[in-house]
Amino acid sequence: MKITFQGNELTLVGNQVVKGEKISDFVAYDNSLKPVTLKDTKGVRIFLTVPSVDTPVCDLEVATFNERIKEMPEVTCYTISMDLPFAQARWCAAKGVENVKTLSDYKDRKFGEITGTYIKELGLLTRAAFVVDSNNEFVYIEYLEEITNQPNFEEILKAAKEAK
Repeated sequence: MKITFQGNELTLVGNQVVKGEKISDFVAYDNSLKPVTLKDTKGVRIFLTVPSVDTPVCDLEVATFNERIKEMPEVTCYTISMDLPFAQARWCAAKGVENVKTLSDYKDRKFGEITGTYIKELGLLTRAAFVVDSNNEFVYIEYLEEITNQPNFEEILKAAKEAK
């Protein structure tokens, strides 16, 4: 898949996933540097990959999900970026983000690898959204062709509501 950042083509590294495929194990790090693996996540999950939470487009995306996910206590939403956990923690505190969990892929780049979201030229993750059901299967996948575009909030939330 071709993606662009402000019209400039970039290269994604890793394997893009398809609906019905099972998510592979990964390790990312929470705001206290604790490793989080697939086994640490349960139920229906939304995984959002973003270049950096500290940019206007990513800020709006995470803030929107932070507000909307409150209506869905049975769904856990994770935002994964290459931001350092310390920066994610500061950003969450400053923005009042409490309903979305931030994870950092800075150390191993494993989440980027298993979802094909790592951008070779920038060393960041591209903007994408995944809904994974309680059987660890992808039920919704959206890779944004232009990194500065927002994902389809309504479709992501609909897929999460319908997942079991």
